Amino acid sequence: MSETHQVVTDLDPAQARQLMSDGALVVDVREPHEWAAGRIDGAVHHPLSALDPVLLAAQQRPVLAVCRSGGRSSRAAQVLAAQGGPAVYNLAGGMQAWARAGLPMVADGETPEVA
Repeated sequence: MSETHQVVTDLDPAQARQLMSDGALVVDVREPHEWAAGRIDGAVHHPLSALDPVLLAAQQRPVLAVCRSGGRSSRAAQVLAAQGGPAVYNLAGGMQAWARAGLPMVADGETPEVA
């Protein structure tokens, strides 16, 4: 029996935003203090150290993994893709690229920005 692994595609912020508007689940794998400081509105928090790939593989929609610069989320995306399920993507450049692109973020205690 041969294993099949999905290919993880890196997306730039504009592509990621389009994927989100098409219904993708955004999974932020950063640590709690990073999450609290600023994140994509609507993202779910699953730190890489506690990532449950089986739970996320049960999703019926594409998954976009996000971290600070794209490294941890790339590892998380590979783990998720190995479980099968929906397509998995990585935000290239992470939240740093998202912020540089001027896209909206929300932090604890804030109301989401509208872009």
